[in-house]
Amino acid sequence: MTGPNFDMIKERFKNASLDEKIEIYTTTSGLTVDQFKELLKYFPIQHLGKLEKAMQ
Repeated sequence: MTGPNFDMIKERFKNASLDEKIEIYTTTSGLTVDQFKELLKYFPIQHLGKLEKAMQ
């Protein structure tokens, strides 16, 4: 389900700096697996290691 809340999160995520993206990704709760995957489409692949470290 893609409600206005997720659309707002996605827009914020798309426009965020790398550190902000990591913070949003690691602190947002209540999203589905598909919604998290959707956010990853807007995350710079070369920095995935940094995201993984933040999630540990």
